[in-house]
Amino acid sequence: MTWLTRHTARFVGAAAAAGLMLAAPAPASAQSAIRDTEIETIIHGWADPVFTGMGLEPSEIELLLINDNELNAFARRGRIMGINTGLILRTTSPNELLGVMAHEAGHIRNRHTLRDGVQNAGMQPMLMTMALGALAIAAGAPDAGAVLLGNSQYFGTLSALRYMSHQEGEADNTGARALESAGESGRGLVTFFENFRSQEVFSDARRFPYFRSHPLSSDRIENLRRLVSEQSHYDHRDSPERMAQHALILAKIHAFMDHPRETLRDYPESDTSLPARYARAIALYRDGQTEKALAAVDVFLTEQPENPYFWELKGQILFEEGRPEEAIGAHERSVELKPDAPLLRINLAHALIETNDPARLDAAVDQLKRATALEEGDSIAWRLLAQAYASQGKEGEARLASAEMYFAIGAEREATQFALRARDMLDPGSAEWTRAMDIVFASGATQNDVDDVDRRNERRRSTIVPAAG
Repeated sequence: MTWLTRHTARFVGAAAAAGLMLAAPAPASAQSAIRDTEIETIIHGWADPVFTGMGLEPSEIELLLINDNELNAFARRGRIMGINTGLILRTTSPNELLGVMAHEAGHIRNRHTLRDGVQNAGMQPMLMTMALGALAIAAGAPDAGAVLLGNSQYFGTLSALRYMSHQEGEADNTGARALESAGESGRGLVTFFENFRSQEVFSDARRFPYFRSHPLSSDRIENLRRLVSEQSHYDHRDSPERMAQHALILAKIHAFMDHPRETLRDYPESDTSLPARYARAIALYRDGQTEKALAAVDVFLTEQPENPYFWELKGQILFEEGRPEEAIGAHERSVELKPDAPLLRINLAHALIETNDPARLDAAVDQLKRATALEEGDSIAWRLLAQAYASQGKEGEARLASAEMYFAIGAEREATQFALRARDMLDPGSAEWTRAMDIVFASGATQNDVDDVDRRNERRRSTIVPAAG
């Protein structure tokens, strides 16, 4: 994981994100957006065939992991799917988590948030801000996302309820058919709902947020059970490899989110499984026991030297300890082993920059360019690129990178300002100059607006009185 501080670590974040459209907002301090290459890769590996079976392009599904212990998940327009860590931790198998994701993808496939909910005018501001907030989080700006999402949850709540019952049945059916198409069982979704059947009789205030927005009923469970039990893959079970991946995900989330004392208690030394040892290594790192943590990771690397995530963790521990030069080698190895992961390249670039060695800036810029080519909306990469260019004295490129950063999080005014500053410093007609103007116009400015700014700047320059010689 790429964490910004020891205690928020690689789950990028400050207060962020909110859950379902109808959920009561949780305290901001309890939430943050998560970016973790290992967890995302595993979950996408499970879910992508289901998305494909539903007629969705997996690469277009924006998966958001939200650090919130509430049981919750959501699907928003723009093909955004959010899953709380609280929901993941309450699943007992990959198939249960996959079932929930298939259901949420069913909402996306059936365009529920676009079709029925938006028909009510009171829903429009909420859905717009929810989508913008989720995109800001995905771009690496959880604070901006927190403001947008926090402000979005008070509009249209009651009127949306009338749509949810029939939408839930449609999403269940769509998800179940996609699971069958992908060779997966729909049993996990039924089991997940069965585990929380009591939510049906709870008052709204006592329900988990997920079941406020996804009303659960005995009829709904039985209808779903009848459908999936007749499918040919109903008896398909998760493989031992998948169960091991699921255990590792749970251990990693617990280790990064819980207090180290809790993790060391829940994963005692007597448990010699890889997930338990992984959790203990992370807990030691977060507890400041750096050498013990590094020793534990080195054992992992002797067992699995080709595992990019163990190299990533070693680099992160060294980096957080203020040892960026030592971290470089570990991060380089993680990138070699998984070159298509932008977050791993960002880790490496950050370590290169933090050495304060000008000779390493070109390498940092190269890694960040590669990262943004893989994931162009990552605002953290653009921020670091602006920092690297500024350190090289490339002011035009630095301002363009800042414009890209603001553009990625939807801050159009700031994006326009930095893009215009970049334009004035870059060679007219160059690719960078053209990109700066693209950002200006994509942010809503017109040619008349640009001409207006130029005239004002010209008048301002003409009124400056030269200093007496």
